[in-house]
Amino acid sequence: MLTIVLSWVWVASGMILILLVLLHSPKGGGMGGLAASGSSMFSSASSAEATLNRLTWTCLAVFLSLAVILSAGWLS
Repeated sequence: MLTIVLSWVWVASGMILILLVLLHSPKGGGMGGLAASGSSMFSSASSAEATLNRLTWTCLAVFLSLAVILSAGWLS
């Protein structure tokens, strides 16, 4: 039962991680620069980027930790 719940959390964290990476502002002038115009929800761009970075790294840590735990078979 615990393995099934953690598997769903792993899948959900993977989907959230994909969304968070796609929300990052583009650093170069490639295709992502076309969609760079838009208003920010936060007070400044630096606080938005810092918050987004923190959320992305946290989600990555959860995703990788669950990947190791589930693939190692420590719960069965």
